[in-house]
Amino acid sequence: MQRAELERHLDQHLEAARFRDYCPNGLQVEGRAEVNRIICGVTASQDLIGAAIAAGADAILVHHGWFWRGEDGRVNGIRKSRLKALLAHDISLFAYHLPLDAHAELGNNAQLAKRMGWTIEGRFAEQDVGFLGSAPGAATAGELAQQLAAKLGRAPMLVGDAARRLRRIAWCSGGAQGWFEQAIASGADAYVSGEISEQTVHLARESGVPYIAAGHHATERYGVRALGAHLEERFGLECRFVDIDNPV
Repeated sequence: MQRAELERHLDQHLEAARFRDYCPNGLQVEGRAEVNRIICGVTASQDLIGAAIAAGADAILVHHGWFWRGEDGRVNGIRKSRLKALLAHDISLFAYHLPLDAHAELGNNAQLAKRMGWTIEGRFAEQDVGFLGSAPGAATAGELAQQLAAKLGRAPMLVGDAARRLRRIAWCSGGAQGWFEQAIASGADAYVSGEISEQTVHLARESGVPYIAAGHHATERYGVRALGAHLEERFGLECRFVDIDNPV
């Protein structure tokens, strides 16, 4: 498959152009023109690049790419090492941030709901990135946290009343603790995200709405994996997900 054709499909399928994001979405580093083998991962780290080189990959597809807004744009140190490795092996880097959080089928939040058995009933937050729904198998926030631990292989941090009864939950993968107030305003009885900040603790305690931090990496492993499976089925590409361990 031609790299340009792959780029067009990903951009269109994920509706990349409609998002105001903190980074460029799509092709971030241009490699060889023909793409047959893709390594998928959460973050374009040096370890993932090394895995792609070892696998003889033509491209890397991730959720967390490079060139974030506000970063120092100089190419030195870690940035030089990463970029040098990609260019030396003519490997393309594709990255989709908010588009891969929000997609109704392949996105991180949709895939997290699928894995957890949650029912999607609506959206909230900026650009409809956050999801609203119900967790049929969990009657309380404590039970929800236990199920997350079992499914994600990681003990989440629950702040607030573990006995809070659940009718409606809100969730947004990754570092979406800043949308906790919007989740509360949307009528959620609990909010699940990846990370937690100092002020989040006080908001959970004072609002009475439990906050569950289930891990940034842990909650964002499933979108890019589903996207790779989509490319395999649609175009016959070889896509392999590599999970670089991350405790956060």
